[in-house]
Amino acid sequence: MDGHGHSHHHHHNFSLCFCDLMRLLWSLVVPCVYLSLVLTLVLLLLLMGVRLWLQGRRKARRAEDGGPAVAFFHPYCNAGGGGERVLWCSLRALMHRYPSFTFVVYTGDQGVTGEQILEGARQRFNITLPRPVTFIFLRHRMLVEAGSYPHFTLLGQSAGSMFLGWEALTSFVPDLYVDSMGYAFTLPIFRYLGGCKVASYVHYPTVSTDMLSVVRERNPRFNNADFISRNPVLSAVKVVYYCCFALLYGLAGSCSDVIMVNSTWTLGHILALWRSPNRTSIVYPPCDVRAFLDVPLEEEDEDEVEEGWEELGRELGSGEEEEGGGGVDRKCHSIVSVGQFRPEKDHRLQIRAFCKLLDRRGEDPAGRESLRLVLIGGCRNQEDEERVLMLRGLCEELGLSDRVDFKLNIPFEELKRELVDATIGLHTMWNEHFGIGVVECMAAGTIVLAHKSGGPKLDIVVPFEDGPTGFLADSEDSYATAMETILALSPSARLEIRRNARRSVERFSDQEFEASFLSATETLMQRLER
Repeated sequence: MDGHGHSHHHHHNFSLCFCDLMRLLWSLVVPCVYLSLVLTLVLLLLLMGVRLWLQGRRKARRAEDGGPAVAFFHPYCNAGGGGERVLWCSLRALMHRYPSFTFVVYTGDQGVTGEQILEGARQRFNITLPRPVTFIFLRHRMLVEAGSYPHFTLLGQSAGSMFLGWEALTSFVPDLYVDSMGYAFTLPIFRYLGGCKVASYVHYPTVSTDMLSVVRERNPRFNNADFISRNPVLSAVKVVYYCCFALLYGLAGSCSDVIMVNSTWTLGHILALWRSPNRTSIVYPPCDVRAFLDVPLEEEDEDEVEEGWEELGRELGSGEEEEGGGGVDRKCHSIVSVGQFRPEKDHRLQIRAFCKLLDRRGEDPAGRESLRLVLIGGCRNQEDEERVLMLRGLCEELGLSDRVDFKLNIPFEELKRELVDATIGLHTMWNEHFGIGVVECMAAGTIVLAHKSGGPKLDIVVPFEDGPTGFLADSEDSYATAMETILALSPSARLEIRRNARRSVERFSDQEFEASFLSATETLMQRLER
């Protein structure tokens, strides 16, 4: 009997302890719940307050200016690449179409004036804006620079872009905000805090499903550090990190009222991530096709194969060859590649494939002598210059130094001359999102040989009116084989392909871009006019 009472007593004690514990937890949880509710309310009120304040500022500005304002977010607007060409062309198109609007560009460039930026655009792209544009100089561009975040670069840059976006929004509150450089995380700030309409032009998805597969296969390509690709646990963590990031990126991007992408490849990724198919359209970037179209394509005669090219060379002012001394020169084919010396452009593949091609033609010394590889490109920094040294080293190693020319940072006129003189235009980047260089080669009348992926495969080197416009390859062997095929074609067959290619790239002209850009943004702009 006694033992029984004893156990009962224990049980009673235990239940008391348990009740106390629950009470204690409850007394802790309730204030936590209250606190979080209060904090949420305070945060909501704060956000409402900020929103009202910013909208008040916009109303005041509109009363002053008398018209709606459109702002482009382009921290690197003095860079002079394809993305900047999109910015200036879209500004020019909108200014012509909407005379009552004011236009603003948020830029992070320091140490330059607005006039200098516009002058740079005029020199590089031959684009002059019909009306003045206001530049707002942001002070904290380093927040979006990859160098500021050695680890978790994507996350760092995205958080940084939100701060930079906040700085932009507090400096000027527009009616329509256009992100033309792919900083999707600024979109929710302008939409929900600024109460603006938002549009975006996407050149390249910040995170792509290809990236996920690269990490998943533990492939040490681009930014996947070796120690991560070797370690399965770290690889798994990185995949989770990428998936979470892709989710956030999708949420941010789907704030857009209008989404424009630069190619079919980007379209596929943005539809998968942002999931707003009815607001998304392809607007091909403007390429300077016109600059090349004024060079005539000449028929190469069977007996004097390269006569046409010589004529062109002389027309463009490179008339160093004498009429008589052109005998040897006539058989010289140059293979030209245009692209910055960045790792993903894969210049090593070009040099190796060229080496294979020479080996295959090795029996005939004349066949070897008549080929040159010309690598044209810009070096952005020290790293790129070291890469060029490494590539020169590779040429030495393969015994090609006499057959490969490097031309760095050359002016547009010289680039044009090289392209016009070339037989083959070479491009080897995997998954290039569009490929302006490929379009320029086709416009100049070279036969293009591009990588069988991304933009070149889906949008550019596609049959036109049932005729071929160029060739695609994806390995050293296939590149060498394709170059052999092109060199073996009869001059008339080559001319056919060149004509076709040139006619097909007219769809990437400035005029086409402006028409597509205006039609994509039309309904949004009309809503602002009211």
